[in-house]
Amino acid sequence: MSDSQLNDPTLTHAAAHRAHLAALQSGYEVAMQQHDLDAIVLHSGKPKRHFADDQDASFKSHAHFLHWVPMAGLSDSWLVIRPGQQPTLYLHAPDDFWHLSPSLPTPDTAPWAEQFEIIHLRKPTLPQRPEGRVALLGEIAELQPQVVSELEALPNPVGLVRQLDEGRVCKSDFEIACLQEASLRAARGHLAARRTFMEGGAELDIQLAYLGASRQRELDVPYGNIVGLNEHAAVLHYQHYGLQAPATRHSLLVDAGAKVHGYASDITRSWAGDDALPLYRALIEGVEALQKRLMARLAPGVDYVDLHLEMHRELGELLRELGVVSLPAEDQVAQGITAAFCPHGLGHLLGLQVHDVAGRIPDHTTGDIRHPPQGHPMLRLTRVLEPGMAITIEPGCYIIPMLLEPLRNDARGEHIDWKLVEALAPHGGVRIEDNLVITADGALNLTRSPATGL
Repeated sequence: MSDSQLNDPTLTHAAAHRAHLAALQSGYEVAMQQHDLDAIVLHSGKPKRHFADDQDASFKSHAHFLHWVPMAGLSDSWLVIRPGQQPTLYLHAPDDFWHLSPSLPTPDTAPWAEQFEIIHLRKPTLPQRPEGRVALLGEIAELQPQVVSELEALPNPVGLVRQLDEGRVCKSDFEIACLQEASLRAARGHLAARRTFMEGGAELDIQLAYLGASRQRELDVPYGNIVGLNEHAAVLHYQHYGLQAPATRHSLLVDAGAKVHGYASDITRSWAGDDALPLYRALIEGVEALQKRLMARLAPGVDYVDLHLEMHRELGELLRELGVVSLPAEDQVAQGITAAFCPHGLGHLLGLQVHDVAGRIPDHTTGDIRHPPQGHPMLRLTRVLEPGMAITIEPGCYIIPMLLEPLRNDARGEHIDWKLVEALAPHGGVRIEDNLVITADGALNLTRSPATGL
């Protein structure tokens, strides 16, 4: 077996993948029965052409399709699921000398192929319409109107989509294997990014080092890598890569992941540079200690909203300990001070989408959505934790002028040491993010292990 095969969960975890597909078949059969359906058709998606151009935008297959078929990037393909029958995969692999077509999976190269009837499509073609009542899941806008009409399918029924989203919340052993491998690949990238930073590299140099060590093209990363030097670390989704190294090196924040068969890791680290103040180094240590205390509390039955609010209370304690804010932590939270220093949520579900589906839907049978608590609108996960959930824990603290200026201009500003805030501003901020899977009695940290070195 080659090195690439050893790192391929579809080969090294073939039994777990068979169990994963069997559970999917069972779950879809229950959904079809409950929604009075005879078949569900999943579309993989199709590339979108840039306006007035001959180039396509970057493409990734739809997540519900990837849940079954571990071929990220497969376009113009279909999966037909029916009760009691082997799923039929209409796999689009055109005869093409301009581009390399997908390889048709075989039991030797992809053990999962045994679980499907595979029909080779050499050009985009509709699948044979299943008999009975059919639901179609996919981006209907990208399909020609006659496609839905010819399939005589119900497009994206809301109740069905919610139920299938719910089926992605708790991960199978195969999915966890993919997430572990994605975390390992991302960790290699983070360590390379740190080395390049310490050697004086620019943001672009750090990005290229990350891609090389994690063995990814820029088009293949699960989201645009955030590589922020100095004050750029305070831009939560900073999207550029500076070509020149700054004269001073206060800090680096890297938020970047990797994908394995579509399953994403999402890891963030912050590092102090040679020009960092002791106060910033203490802030990094404080945020990381805070994060470790929160991770130690992870277990089934824990309310993620409570963890998020505890993050704000502990952040308030840290800001008081560092002398940045003089108010007690509870008052900082109540007055929105900690929210100005950390406007994002503690974390989110993780899977085939970086911010995976159903984070705010606790019960698919009712469809009730549990909204974030008042004052914390960006919290993406409001559920009680269950075994098999893959989540992130990512506390942060930032100097974001547009959020802090309103505090300066009212009574809350009297309790903030603005000289310390201004001293921290060139460092941008801190975020520490790990990926974890909830277990029967705690959590498995996919990010911090001897294998990753983080």
